[in-house]
Amino acid sequence: MAQYNFDEVIDRKNTNSLKYDFAEERGLPADVLPLWVADMDFRAPEPVLDALHQAVSHGIFGYSDALPDYYEAAAKWFRERFHWETKPEWLVKTPGIVFALATAVRALTKPGDAILIQPPVYYPFFSVIRDNDRKIVESGLIYQDGRYTIDFADFEAKIAGNNVKMYILCSPHNPTGRVWTREELERLGSICKKYNVLILSDEIHCDFAFPEHPHTVFLNANPGLADRTIVCTAPSKTFNLAGLQASNIWIPDPEIRKLFRKTLQKTGLAEINALGLAACKAAYASGGEWLEECKAYMRKNLDFLRDYLAENIPQLRLVEPEGTYFAWIDCSGLGLSQEDLDKLIIHRAKLWLDSGHIFGGDAGQFQRIVLACPRATLRRALDQLAEAVRKESAQ
Repeated sequence: MAQYNFDEVIDRKNTNSLKYDFAEERGLPADVLPLWVADMDFRAPEPVLDALHQAVSHGIFGYSDALPDYYEAAAKWFRERFHWETKPEWLVKTPGIVFALATAVRALTKPGDAILIQPPVYYPFFSVIRDNDRKIVESGLIYQDGRYTIDFADFEAKIAGNNVKMYILCSPHNPTGRVWTREELERLGSICKKYNVLILSDEIHCDFAFPEHPHTVFLNANPGLADRTIVCTAPSKTFNLAGLQASNIWIPDPEIRKLFRKTLQKTGLAEINALGLAACKAAYASGGEWLEECKAYMRKNLDFLRDYLAENIPQLRLVEPEGTYFAWIDCSGLGLSQEDLDKLIIHRAKLWLDSGHIFGGDAGQFQRIVLACPRATLRRALDQLAEAVRKESAQ
């Protein structure tokens, strides 16, 4: 019997929510329904809330760091769920994965160095390269027959031709929902080893790989690349804790870890959020039951969306995800330009989604929908979208 009620619609307005309270500041109508940024409309697990209540009741929020049980909870999570063995000295805590990516870029490359990414991909990858005066090199994924794959020939050619120093991997992949196979990860790793490329593996969505598409930690596929790989993880997406700013960055190589820590110190960051530490430990120690219920609920959301599109908006095509809690929708069947598609979504359907063009590559005809919401919210969004498409088609 389900313990948690994911059908509950929780009012998030006027809570400093980036998702709900800042539409007008970003140039959108105030009444758009948001299914964009990757946070959930679900409360965090009870064990996490209990840990936070206990910390708040204590009433002292001084400088904090993690005790050994923090590492033990995280290590057990990855050992039991992904068969990945870590060591305490590998762990570096940061307030977020994007922060960690930017830190690694500054620590391990020089201005002007080339860094490779695979669009369409999580859009902050572009900014952490560009804003740190590095060169973006793109090896776009291949979209064919409703599925994304890696162009390995292009991947190697781009690395060789641009003297690429670093590769940022998104695994599982955001926004396409691909969960890379062990064989794909091994092949990527062999190319990076051949050209002495450093790897930043962003695995923040690892807990949302579907059972039929299990997630493989990059270092499990490539144990011989521990001297050039950083694995980035966090409880933020898994347990809806992004605002508590606690991420776990695993750096096996001592010299890379030393350079990373030195650059981290230059930011003035000495410790991370005290409540984030408490929440992360509780989530990994006791949040498993909540997560399994949450994943089952969102899988039903995906089924609902798939059926709804087929019955009511057949012009739109779901790119079948293998993981994550996103739906990546091919809207090219509407025959609209990117600009007109965005207008349809925002001003006629009154939805705030993530427009495909921000993910780079040839994704202007796509929209990303976050499925981490009550089904009533998803139904309302799809009803609004269907009505907007109907009116557009009638013109």
